[in-house]
Amino acid sequence: MSEQLKFIVEQLNREPFKKSFNLITFDSQEPMQLLQILNDVLADIDPKHAIDIREELPEQTAKRMFTLLGMLKYKPPGSLSEASSFRQGLVMGSKPVVHHILFWLLQKLTELKKRAYLARFLVKLEVPAEFLQDDIIADTHHQYGELVEGFKTYHKECEQLKSSGFSTAEIRRDIAAMEEEKEQLIKRVERVKKRVETVSSHQRMLELTRQLRVEKEREEALGHQKQEQKNQLFQAEQRLQRAQMQLKDLRQAAADAKPESVMKRLEEETKFNSYMVTDKLPKELQSKRAGVQYLQKVASEPAMGQAELAELEDKIRETNTHINQLIEKRMMRNDPMDDKLSLFRQQASIISRKKESRAEELQEAREELSTLERELNMKSSQARDQDGAQLIRGDEFKRYVAKMRSKNVGYKKKRQDIDILKAEYGVLQRSEEILKQRHEAGLQQLQSVEAQKGISGYSDTQEELERVSAIKSELDEMKGRTLDDMSGMVKKLNGVIVEKKSALAPLIKELRPLRQECQELTQEYDEKKGQYDTCSAGLESNRSKLEQEVRGLREEVDQEENRYHYINCMKEVFEVQMQRVAEEMKAYVSSDPQERRKTVRDQYMKQIAEQESLGKKLREQQKVVRESHGPNMKQVKMWTDLEQLMECKQQCFLRAQSQASIGQVIQEGGEDRLVL
Repeated sequence: MSEQLKFIVEQLNREPFKKSFNLITFDSQEPMQLLQILNDVLADIDPKHAIDIREELPEQTAKRMFTLLGMLKYKPPGSLSEASSFRQGLVMGSKPVVHHILFWLLQKLTELKKRAYLARFLVKLEVPAEFLQDDIIADTHHQYGELVEGFKTYHKECEQLKSSGFSTAEIRRDIAAMEEEKEQLIKRVERVKKRVETVSSHQRMLELTRQLRVEKEREEALGHQKQEQKNQLFQAEQRLQRAQMQLKDLRQAAADAKPESVMKRLEEETKFNSYMVTDKLPKELQSKRAGVQYLQKVASEPAMGQAELAELEDKIRETNTHINQLIEKRMMRNDPMDDKLSLFRQQASIISRKKESRAEELQEAREELSTLERELNMKSSQARDQDGAQLIRGDEFKRYVAKMRSKNVGYKKKRQDIDILKAEYGVLQRSEEILKQRHEAGLQQLQSVEAQKGISGYSDTQEELERVSAIKSELDEMKGRTLDDMSGMVKKLNGVIVEKKSALAPLIKELRPLRQECQELTQEYDEKKGQYDTCSAGLESNRSKLEQEVRGLREEVDQEENRYHYINCMKEVFEVQMQRVAEEMKAYVSSDPQERRKTVRDQYMKQIAEQESLGKKLREQQKVVRESHGPNMKQVKMWTDLEQLMECKQQCFLRAQSQASIGQVIQEGGEDRLVL
């Protein structure tokens, strides 16, 4: 108790009360002062209660406090029988009562403020039913309910925004940035206006730009409209394709099926649809409605605190213990008729669950089929939009396969031609490499001949001359710097050139007959090379033909070997079969009964006789089941009626037990009890 008083004093000394109490002064407060402190705390929760209790009657004060405490979901300590003493203690300002209320209020002050705020709008006014018969009052009450629901949604959105992390400082900064951008845009527009005013016929240009903007907006709207129409056209085409596919399926089913099978399928569909409509869907709808009502009830109630949740958990535990006790009592009675009925109930529940599971599987299969059909239509439409082609089906696909086979044959032939060309290309590439090697060998031989004749480097003379001319051009570019040096270099170079020419003149004369000889050798080489190429090409073609012939002969050999092995295997099989036939004939002709029993014919005859006897027994059982089907169905109906009758009796018995009046004499277990 001292901890409770300490907490109350600490909370009252803080904001917004600022009472400056201590334990002694707070404990010495008069009942009227305690009620005023309680009223101040209630006024902080709901400002409508900010009044002086000395200015109103005690009954009005108690009624106002009771109303607010009930709205805040306050539950007094103790049992229901102590409620009258609690009311009397609150009216009189009893310390234990007021202290307990203050402790509870100060513990949940912020939560209770929110609850009181919501109660102003969510606590519905109770209107008597006779007044609601008036149309104006009924409409007003309906509008009132809609406004309450709208307040719920707006409050949820407000709480979500508060918890989403948006801050007013960021919003103010965004607004300031937008205002600055607006001012900059206004200044920019003014500058543009000043520039435009100097231009002649600027009004006409403004009018044209306005018209251009309007036309662009119109074009954009028309584009959206065109896109919507395309989407609608696409959806209509999909519906048409689905209808055509359904019509095609129905025609195929009608063409392939008989009237009896069609009627049977329709009856099955009718049974399934009637089961879905009468049994499954109403149960699901009822469960969904119950869930929605429960959620609406939970949403309409204000938020609950930890103490209320603990009380609810205690009630749940008590209810569960009571249920367990009732189950134990029922098990102690152990009525054999109840056991049989429970067995039938279990079987019926198992069958109903199986039926529901099969119905759900069928529904899922139908939904999956519809989704696959939609995907197929979508894929076909996408393929048609991309390349304008439709999906190939039936005979078209067969024709397409035949066409692809013919193309495959042509492709293989072209592939063989490409292989032949690749072989020729390899031969030519090898010839090119040989020619390059011979060319390099010829150059090396030419350089060795030049060295033997004493004119080595003659083939490089042209390159040397080009290099000298490049140097000359570079020196010509440098003559602006040193003209005298340049002229000296030119004379020197001219002298060097004259010397080189005079030195090379006899070598050039000797080189001319060598060039003629080289040309003759080149011509002879070309002729020989042509002869070699033609000869090698002929030999290569002959070799490829021989390889193809060898390959064909090997394939024939492989086929003949396979055929030989197959014939040998068949021969062995036939020999084994002939041996079995001979043994069968020997056993069949034999006079020994034991050997005759081993024959295949006798074994098959024995199995046929067993199957015929089994079929006869099954037909007799079928006949017995058909004869006893009607009485058995009547017996099942009687058991069902008996089960309903026992359930009704059980419900009546339980209702009589729960609603036993005061002063009633109850006979149970051979004893008489008087209930007061």
